[in-house]
Amino acid sequence: MKFASVLIALACAMGVSAFAPTAPLRALTTRSVDSKVTMMAGKTGSKLKYVNAIPLSDLPKPGGAVGAVVGGLDVCIAVGTDGLIYALGGKAPPTGTPLKDGKVGKKTIKDAQYGTEFNLENGQVEGKWCPGGIGFIVGKLVAAEGVPTYKVKKSGAFIQVEVDVAYKQNYESNYWRGILDAQGKTDGGYY
Repeated sequence: MKFASVLIALACAMGVSAFAPTAPLRALTTRSVDSKVTMMAGKTGSKLKYVNAIPLSDLPKPGGAVGAVVGGLDVCIAVGTDGLIYALGGKAPPTGTPLKDGKVGKKTIKDAQYGTEFNLENGQVEGKWCPGGIGFIVGKLVAAEGVPTYKVKKSGAFIQVEVDVAYKQNYESNYWRGILDAQGKTDGGYY
């Protein structure tokens, strides 16, 4: 019995020592306010550029749509029934369902979930907002909003979409300052 007590005490002491700091506590809590993180993400401004979206072989037939990630953005590439190619934001408001699943007409694409039609040229809502099924209730609670549109061109064997390639970095610059960001702000403060 005495041996078991000694063994338990020894195990507890070893467990506690695993969490004890190896350096003096004072060294762990001091922090230089003048230190700078070299991996800071800064805003770079808008950088519009045509980026390959899909190969021409993946282009849907007129009346169809396909999704692609272009420059970090979710984009829907739709071909109107008249054969013209359009690029819009890939998520249909208000719930973010894929717009590529919608029905494409001559100048509109119809959201598969709630039936809202978006203009292919300007992304604005055409007709009623959330007219189908439970969308009637959702449409009363959420204001109507369109989807972004992008310029499109054929280049070689690809369909290209003009996007802001710095969008993701500019968005994240408000939140991410580098590897040591979890320990506080670079100016010594805390979030």
